[in-house]
Amino acid sequence: MTEDFQHDRLQKVERLREAGIDPYSRGFKPTHSSVAAKELLGDEERTPPVSVAGRLMVKRQQGGLVFADLQDGHGRIQLMANRGILGDAEFARFADLDLGDIIGVHGPIFRTKRGEITVEVQSFKLLTKSLRPMPEKWHGLKDVEIRYRQRYVDLIANPEVRDVFRARTRIITAIRGLLDERGFIEVETPMLQEIPGGGHARPFKTHHNSLDRDLYLRIALELHLKRLLVGGFERVYEIGRAFRNEGLSPRHNPEFTLLESYQAYADYEDVMQLVEDIMVVSAMAAGTPLETSYQGESVNLTPPYRRERMADLVLEHTGRHAVGEELNDLFEEHVEPRLRQPTFVLDYPVEISPLARPRDDDPRFVERFELIILGREYANAFTELTDPIDQRARFESQAALRAAGNEEAHPMDEDFLRAVEYGMPPAGGLGMGIDRMIMLLTDQPSIRDVLLFPVMKSEA
Repeated sequence: MTEDFQHDRLQKVERLREAGIDPYSRGFKPTHSSVAAKELLGDEERTPPVSVAGRLMVKRQQGGLVFADLQDGHGRIQLMANRGILGDAEFARFADLDLGDIIGVHGPIFRTKRGEITVEVQSFKLLTKSLRPMPEKWHGLKDVEIRYRQRYVDLIANPEVRDVFRARTRIITAIRGLLDERGFIEVETPMLQEIPGGGHARPFKTHHNSLDRDLYLRIALELHLKRLLVGGFERVYEIGRAFRNEGLSPRHNPEFTLLESYQAYADYEDVMQLVEDIMVVSAMAAGTPLETSYQGESVNLTPPYRRERMADLVLEHTGRHAVGEELNDLFEEHVEPRLRQPTFVLDYPVEISPLARPRDDDPRFVERFELIILGREYANAFTELTDPIDQRARFESQAALRAAGNEEAHPMDEDFLRAVEYGMPPAGGLGMGIDRMIMLLTDQPSIRDVLLFPVMKSEA
């Protein structure tokens, strides 16, 4: 069926070329978007001619009239081609256009007897001939595998998907604006790293032929940003891709967007305030009320958020006193899924936090928090460890775990240790998963719904 369809379209392409018409024009200059064109009419009966461009999505003929819907990046507007205005030849050529064709149209705007704001086609130009059937042929493109794999078609068929990605852009812009206003400098750090540090994850490995050495895609942004604190930048941040060689799930994609910020002369209490502010400006940018819902469950993002120590939560839910990795295991199994409203979970075990400052009153725990909402982690932050002697000991402990077979233990990084030995100011650091936050604020069930091109399994 598709082959027959494409054969018919290819024949049309040849007929157009034989008639001296380029089916793939070099350009067109719209004067208005579909939305802006509609706003021009006001109380007038007709406007001066405008030019609009987009994709034909609906077309129907009624005698000497052809009505069509033109979709651009902003919305849709109706077109009306009249045989009496265009003449027989041009009218026939307009009527022969196919759904999916991209065209430019010139003409005034008026309102039909049914009240539909419409562009009267005085002239038109075929800009791009479509060779494949439009998504209506696929019943609105409901197959999620096709939607994710062929995102370009998903965006044509489901305009609400475009709204999600517009919200994504507004959210990231708002975060940048907040940090910029507070004196943070946006920087770029290497994606290819000799030592993939700053997190517990399995990296992607590649080989640089010219240097004849292995390199890794970064799993985090942390260690290079902290080097900049050593160098004298007091507030830095980066919003960029990180990569982890792990499985696929509704919450995990091998490449994802991460915000990391580092602020000299701050601690994790300061970072909690920053996270609350980021959540508020992000919700505003997305047009999402702070009292909202996610997949049918109510959630209130209004600060201040609840603050609880991990050990206290584990004791409350399990009746057990624990420290170290056992405490974290108990928390993840029995507590984290039950934390539905925004909660800062404080003071993690030192064993699982090799880059965080220990608490002065109890060095078994570090000044670290995670923001948990609806049972999921949205932010991870520390008062940063600045003691190079302690940091070396932590890295050596992690190196022993790696030698014992733990591929996600933190690697030894001598250059980072050298940087800290020069002296790093006290600081508060933050990491936030942008994709998960956008899922929450746009009410999307899967991370693949907020990534334009998620990683997919091979096509069968």
